Amino acid sequence: MSEPSRPDMLQDGIAAAEGAPADPTARGFAFAGTLDELEARGHLVLRGRHRPVLVIHDRGRVFALDARCPHMGFPLDRGTIEDGILTCHWHHARFDLASGCTFDLWADDVPVCPVEVDARGVWVKPAFEDADPAGRWQRRLDDGMAHDLGLVIAKSIHGLLAAGAPPRDVLRRAALFGVRNRDGWSSGLSILTALGNLLPWLGEEETYLALFHGVRRVARDCDGEAPRRERAPLASAPDLATLKRWLRRWSAVRHRDGAERTLLTAIARGAPAPALADLLLAAETDRPFAGGGHSLDFIDKAFECLDLIGWAHAAEVLPSVVGEMVTARGAQESTAWRQPVDLVRLLDETFAGRPDLFARRGEGPWRGRAALGRALLADDPEAILRSLADAILAGAAPSDLGAALAYAAALRVARFGTANEHSDWETAHHAFTYCNAVHQALKRMGDGFDPEAGYPEPVRAVFHGAIAVYLARYLNVPPAPLPGEEGESMDDLPADAAEIRDALLDAFDRQRQVDAAGRLVARYLVLGHPADALIATLARALLREDAGFHAYQMLEAGVRQYGEWGDAPEGRHVLIGVARYLAAHAPTARAIHQTADIARRLMRGGRLHEEIDAE
Repeated sequence: MSEPSRPDMLQDGIAAAEGAPADPTARGFAFAGTLDELEARGHLVLRGRHRPVLVIHDRGRVFALDARCPHMGFPLDRGTIEDGILTCHWHHARFDLASGCTFDLWADDVPVCPVEVDARGVWVKPAFEDADPAGRWQRRLDDGMAHDLGLVIAKSIHGLLAAGAPPRDVLRRAALFGVRNRDGWSSGLSILTALGNLLPWLGEEETYLALFHGVRRVARDCDGEAPRRERAPLASAPDLATLKRWLRRWSAVRHRDGAERTLLTAIARGAPAPALADLLLAAETDRPFAGGGHSLDFIDKAFECLDLIGWAHAAEVLPSVVGEMVTARGAQESTAWRQPVDLVRLLDETFAGRPDLFARRGEGPWRGRAALGRALLADDPEAILRSLADAILAGAAPSDLGAALAYAAALRVARFGTANEHSDWETAHHAFTYCNAVHQALKRMGDGFDPEAGYPEPVRAVFHGAIAVYLARYLNVPPAPLPGEEGESMDDLPADAAEIRDALLDAFDRQRQVDAAGRLVARYLVLGHPADALIATLARALLREDAGFHAYQMLEAGVRQYGEWGDAPEGRHVLIGVARYLAAHAPTARAIHQTADIARRLMRGGRLHEEIDAE
């Protein structure tokens, strides 16, 4: 292509300004330099109160772009131009010079500026304001999730929050992406939901980090996966009792399509959330402790996800847990549940031997949660199941049973003996997060069941959880002492709230600080300092790390359970367990935090290349 002559270039510039005031400065333009100067140098950088603008002369045309590479802020004037393509020399991102669009999706597009050329020279309007910044960052977030681009996701979340988008909008967008672009619920969706539940305790910086952790994990889980295939509800409208029988049948024979269509039919006929929970948990608990507890936990998290993003999306979210539910192996297939004691037979005999147990449930308030929780740590499985039955007869509601169960499981974590192998932490974790999910699900269903119907099927999960806690008893041999009890003094630790929180963060910077972290949490709570600030500190510690799936679960479940007990010994024990678990899994390489920090600095105009040069 031949290069346009100078008169043609001037004519193009004049045409661009036709009908406008003769003085370009009146329209926000700034003088960049003479055309001769630009032609001689090839490019120049226009500086002022605005962001630096790179003005380029290439093949007879003039272009103006943001002078910073949108990837990591490197000065594009240090790059090269060939065949209309601008290449950044830091990570070799390439851009179309005319539009600023990138050829490398991880780099983002370079903003461009209007240019005019007249007899006096080159004029640039350094206007980078976006008429719809939230819309732009939403589109960019979609790109980041679709291609699993961590830095793009981080910048998009930062941009959305800066544009005033509510955090729940980000959660909604990521959750719907997750259920549409992967054939089934994922650990990333559980992480996203768990962190969404923690947002009320988080400040601005931690909110950004929490969203980044959650969205990034959703994107990673969907990368390379087949999208979900849609299924439709039945054309008929059976009653809920029939749908419940059908769902249990299809789950028993592992017929996913039948199970999903049955669930979709219940949703289409407007079944309320408690009824949907009963439907799914009845089928789920036909197999004890299915999938090592993950299957029931996924169901609970799907309900909590809808609490966050809106129940209008139930038909997209809830069916995503069905695949795991119908394929998960139950504990009846596990040797530990069959030998040396056949615990599955013991459970079956318990359910069959007292079919009217809830019909004989006592009336009035029942206040034995903590005592029942400790009783569930017994070494005799028959005694454990009797304790649950006796509590029901004494007036315990399903939600009471769930709270006591979760407390028992929390004590397994709080008293975890560090003589165990490191991987044994996950056995304690699985029991605790399962029991928390059982508790949350039973609270969702409420206690207004029909006692004449016998056992509400979901209550079986309490008995299953009690056996899981029983099987984890070896983790407390010998039991770690609870800090501050049995006469232990903690006066060697700081007393000031801020100093304790700083010391806790410092403990997470070093390995083998399990007991130290537990003592600091106990000290803080015994002194009566506000728990909200402690929870925010634990979240900050977690969000610094390249945390595994279980760490997110542990913190969120612990915060939920602390909310049940508040400033009581039981509440302290829960958070002690959380701190000990997190300390056992820290520190890590903290690469996720580094990506988030790079994105934040770039979005605030940071010059990363200068920081690197200065090191």
